[in-house]
Amino acid sequence: MNSNSDVTSRTVTALGPQLRRRKSIKHMVGEAESNSGQLRRTLGMWQLTMISVGATMGTGILVILGAAVPIAGPAIWISFVIAGVTALLSAVSYAEMAGMVPVSGSSYSYSYATMGEGIAWICGWCLVLEYAVSVAAVAVGAGEYVNQTLRTFNMELPVSLAGGPAEGGVVNLPALIVVVLATLLLVRGARESAIVNTVVVIIKAGILVFFSIVAFSAFNAGNFEPLLPMGAAGVTAAASSVFFSYIGFDAASTAGEEAKNPKRDLPRAIMLSMLIVTITYVLVAVSAIGAREWTWFVGTEAALVQIVGELTGQPIFVLIFALASVLAIASVVLTVLYGQTRILMSMSRDGLVPAVFGKVSKRTGTPVAGTLITGIVVAITAGFIPLGALADATSIGTLFAFALVGVSVMYLRKRQPQAPRTFRVPLYPITPILGIFACLFLMSQLGWHTWVVFLIWMLVGIVIYLGYGRRRSRLGQLSKQDYIASHVGENQ
Repeated sequence: MNSNSDVTSRTVTALGPQLRRRKSIKHMVGEAESNSGQLRRTLGMWQLTMISVGATMGTGILVILGAAVPIAGPAIWISFVIAGVTALLSAVSYAEMAGMVPVSGSSYSYSYATMGEGIAWICGWCLVLEYAVSVAAVAVGAGEYVNQTLRTFNMELPVSLAGGPAEGGVVNLPALIVVVLATLLLVRGARESAIVNTVVVIIKAGILVFFSIVAFSAFNAGNFEPLLPMGAAGVTAAASSVFFSYIGFDAASTAGEEAKNPKRDLPRAIMLSMLIVTITYVLVAVSAIGAREWTWFVGTEAALVQIVGELTGQPIFVLIFALASVLAIASVVLTVLYGQTRILMSMSRDGLVPAVFGKVSKRTGTPVAGTLITGIVVAITAGFIPLGALADATSIGTLFAFALVGVSVMYLRKRQPQAPRTFRVPLYPITPILGIFACLFLMSQLGWHTWVVFLIWMLVGIVIYLGYGRRRSRLGQLSKQDYIASHVGENQ
């Protein structure tokens, strides 16, 4: 298509119709197959499961547990169950969509195939918030655990290197280094990154099991009385907070074009990762409360490390736990950063973000330029910029994206009921409806300042779409006849 026809086609599609234009699933799968020579299909079900577990299990349980206990009291484990059930209701919808649309765009691509370009852009913009900002927030937690390791040797990072300007320092050096190392590893290749991630996931699962064993050795059932000192409202408020701990289970869905058998393995990996993460979280929460009264957690940083140190009295165990915690953080950074680069790659193919994010290196089989750009931005954010309410807004952006996946499942069940599905949501339509309402409920429990930040983020996204994405959208440039032809064989 020449430049003149580009200009003509861009003026043909009015904003309303363009926002409603859906991308054909057949076309998406065809694009993925045409790019199979660039991205390399090297990931099996085990690696995919470890990507989701690696992106999920980390700083959330290591840091947020201590902050959430004062909100819910001994019933914090119920908060984890509520957040886990909400995530699970969304996970089954992800599993069905991942089997039907085995591409790298996750819920962005699912929304594009069902609700149109406008909602797809909003969803993609939410995923940028979920992935890029949350990975920076996760990396920031590295500073405390690095210091916890150094304290074993009676050393500590200087204040100037342990936190950004908002914490009275100059740069959070551990956070910056973790992001840089993860970026360089991702540039090398998905297979190499998956191997490293699998090893680290096994290590961090091991330390959480170790913590539970140590904590249960000092278990006191009396610590669970009264169960609800802050009332039911405290439990639901904490559930909204600890939902951050479940962010990342959808990371496997971003690997659709690097999976050996995506239609079979993606649904299995998503469900298996949710099972592993939820059981581990509840086990850790129950054992932590059993070991210490809930009031002990007020103002306590790195609570799990402190419990290990107090109960064992052995600095070596503190050292091992702190080091493994740093690895856990690095694993989350690695896998979430991976997901972000693949989502941007999908959006780039559609013309909604610059083409540089979609260029795949023939030598490494990875989007090198996009990975480096994303890594640099995240490293600067983690090292220098105070996240504050922006980090809190990752939960609201994620919940919104999860709700859209439930809507996508219901749309395709109605429009394409006979389409092949390698996984079907059980108890349809009750399950996706419950998932949507659960996400909306947890969103309603978040503070007003979080909503303000989220709305500002959405407004920025709308401005970028109208100023850049709309004019460069490949789907928007199709004539009406070509657009209709691209959906031949699909119910409209």
